Amino acid sequence: MRSSFMGSSTGRASGRGLVAALATVALIAASCGSDDDSSGGTTVVGDSSNTTAGVDSTPASAGGTDVRELVVARDMDVNSLDPARAYCDTCQIYLTAVYETLITVDPSDLSQQIPRLATSWEANDDNTVFTFALADATFADGSPVEAKDVKWSWERLSNVKASASYLMDGYSSIETPDEKTVVVTFEAPNSAFLPIVSAPYMGVSNSDEAIAQASALADETAETDDSAEPFFLENSLGSGPYQLESYTEGDALVLVRNDNYWNGTPQFPMVTIKQVKDSASQLQQLQAGDVDIAMQISLDSLSQIEGDPNLNVSTTDSYNFVYIAVSPGAQGPGGAELQDPMVREAIKLAVDYTGILDVTVAGNGKLQASPIPNGFDGSADLALPAQDLDKATALMAEAGLTDGFTLDAMYPKVNVYGVDFDVMMQKVQQDLKKINIEVNLQPVEFPQWIDAINAEGIPLTAVYFAPDHTDSSQYPGYFGMIDGSPWSVRAGGGAAGAPIVNEKEAPLLSKALASSGAAKTAAYTELGQEMINDLIFFPLVNPQLVLASQADVTGNLYSGCCNLDLSFVGIG
Repeated sequence: MRSSFMGSSTGRASGRGLVAALATVALIAASCGSDDDSSGGTTVVGDSSNTTAGVDSTPASAGGTDVRELVVARDMDVNSLDPARAYCDTCQIYLTAVYETLITVDPSDLSQQIPRLATSWEANDDNTVFTFALADATFADGSPVEAKDVKWSWERLSNVKASASYLMDGYSSIETPDEKTVVVTFEAPNSAFLPIVSAPYMGVSNSDEAIAQASALADETAETDDSAEPFFLENSLGSGPYQLESYTEGDALVLVRNDNYWNGTPQFPMVTIKQVKDSASQLQQLQAGDVDIAMQISLDSLSQIEGDPNLNVSTTDSYNFVYIAVSPGAQGPGGAELQDPMVREAIKLAVDYTGILDVTVAGNGKLQASPIPNGFDGSADLALPAQDLDKATALMAEAGLTDGFTLDAMYPKVNVYGVDFDVMMQKVQQDLKKINIEVNLQPVEFPQWIDAINAEGIPLTAVYFAPDHTDSSQYPGYFGMIDGSPWSVRAGGGAAGAPIVNEKEAPLLSKALASSGAAKTAAYTELGQEMINDLIFFPLVNPQLVLASQADVTGNLYSGCCNLDLSFVGIG
């Protein structure tokens, strides 16, 4: 869900959103790393079974009986409930529960896909044509899920031109040869598409009802003329185990069981996602039994709840990360000095990475080499960053900056994934002072930050990122110095400057999207190294997450595509 903030009114930080269709790489959209068989030929990657890799794809309580309401505590970041416009961490949870995708990801294995609305799926030899066979599923009103609904939903996602629309970049047609078959054709190879289909933003709506009740549009006029968003704030039209009951901003998002659910009986009669802003309050309510799951317990609170027999508590690796970034084209103090790669390398070498892990998440996390996070294709063979003050000092001297300079650092004032940005940036300030760089810290609210980064860049900033899906292509598509990508513009000084371009990266991304197996991994590894060489991004913390629930709650799993998939959650 998540990535650097794209400007939604909620202040969500996410890599979702500004990824435009790039002229050089139409398929820069990203998705999951489940590679096709590298031997070539038509690849069948799904089957009609409801079980894949040991994870049952049916709801946790299929055929079960009524239990208590499930209450989930989290600091919500909802920007919309319209399935073509929603783009946030909480949105991922909501959409996964209400608007089913054709396939999804096994929460315990990033590379394994599980059937949802599709019983089987295949790609042609060059990953330009994808064919899906649909299950005999129904929407919440009892009407059948048909190929026309998939086509309409995906075309609407593309044509609304909202944050997640980039997921459909590069497609040339969606055909429906019969009611249960969908064929998607791309202009160029797109090995990322099957993982993309698992993204919650690719969920399917009841097209007949969306047109009739909400006057929703899916054609080329949708960007300017579609006005269905208010309808979707009060109504849902999906096939998932739950339906929207109500949403009150700043209070609660309430779901109720879909009694017509086609794939079993959802366990909970009601699920409430309750607005609880801070970690301490979430912890208190969990201990009091007022909530069943607390999603944002800080790592430094573990000692207070570990060993509590009334709770299930564990930590898990995540694919989220926090990073600092520089804009060599920025107008503010320090921008001119950052144009020298030796200065940028000195900054990288001056940072005490292990110290930052300690002060932010008490060591409960990992270092990360490049913008491709740990666990994603292309991340395994890259060297992790390390502090080297002697070399950093020598580079500053070689750049003629022995006496240093002043560097403005504007960043959003947030606490995310257990990382307090104020604490982190104070540590960065201390580290850079050792090579005579005086960092002027400027914490601001997200709207001010997004205005500044897009208008003229920010010399030094800090942001965070979480995946939209599970394929590595989203990272060079967002962070790569590829003409038109969000960070090529920001690094160059935003609208006031000129994009910074690394000519090697767009061809490498095209190569990765046309490859599978070891060749694909090699292309992403090379892309990761190029992004390291750009000396624009310095990942600081890949944090672990705390999974905390009442002792009888099962299936509280971190999902690389969907955050929390409520269909797996039950009472045991």
